[in-house]
Amino acid sequence: MIGDATIPALPRGVRLREDQARGGFTLMAPERVLKLDPIANEVLKRIDGTATVAMIVDDLARTFAADRAQIDRDVKSMLQGLADKRLLDLTGND
Repeated sequence: MIGDATIPALPRGVRLREDQARGGFTLMAPERVLKLDPIANEVLKRIDGTATVAMIVDDLARTFAADRAQIDRDVKSMLQGLADKRLLDLTGND
């Protein structure tokens, strides 16, 4: 379960890249490429291996003047989905 103190990080071999040919961003992994929507990109560009989920959610809520509770639910769901696909490492789970 992802908690506020969880620290997400991209595992070795997984990179966030700008796709200049098609526009937008992709998450590149060995033998996999995921095209990101603008919201997923905003979340993933805040993942640096030191920021907690709470820090990421707070920054998104402040940046977009949006409901923190809704962002918290959406971000945790997205991060869990990426972790389930082994595209994200999670440490410090509550």
